[in-house]
Amino acid sequence: MPEPVKLGFAVTGSFCTFAPMLKSMEACREQGFDIFPILSPAAAQTDTRFGKAADFLAKIQEISGRPPILDIVGAEPIGPKGMLDILLVAPCTGNTLSKLAAAQTDNAVTMAVKSHLRGRKPVVLAISTNDALSGSAVNIGALLNRRYYYFVPFRQDDPVKKPTSLVADFSLIPQTLRAALDGVQLQPLLAQ
Repeated sequence: MPEPVKLGFAVTGSFCTFAPMLKSMEACREQGFDIFPILSPAAAQTDTRFGKAADFLAKIQEISGRPPILDIVGAEPIGPKGMLDILLVAPCTGNTLSKLAAAQTDNAVTMAVKSHLRGRKPVVLAISTNDALSGSAVNIGALLNRRYYYFVPFRQDDPVKKPTSLVADFSLIPQTLRAALDGVQLQPLLAQ
């Protein structure tokens, strides 16, 4: 029997996508991924109209079976110890996109990506940002052209009220992960 795929499941603060993200995390677990949760400070500490941080942390621990990595010190060994086979950032905010494009490391998620890339392993981004087709477009373009980065197919979530906003199709996360493990970008990139 093959070993389960070790999946780093990093979460940043696009709170409106936490419900579909949790469903995707459950789907990954059901498909046999061994989940290692990693949270940005915003995702781990912020109570919002979408829920309380403590409840969210408890649900992530319940799904993954382990406590999340919450700081740089906890995330740094990911690469040197070869802890993961693949790393997913879902949701990946515009703020996180800009940090990844500029190779900045200031929290557990950005450190996890940096450390994981050290081993030349795939990083999958499930974007969710209101400025994807404006200020964050340059960062999406930069990361689309970098080796080892893959994107969950995305679409405009509300072209009338939020014309520059894009969100990943979270139901495609397991498929995107499998494709990225084979070194392939799941297509079409622009979700229907």
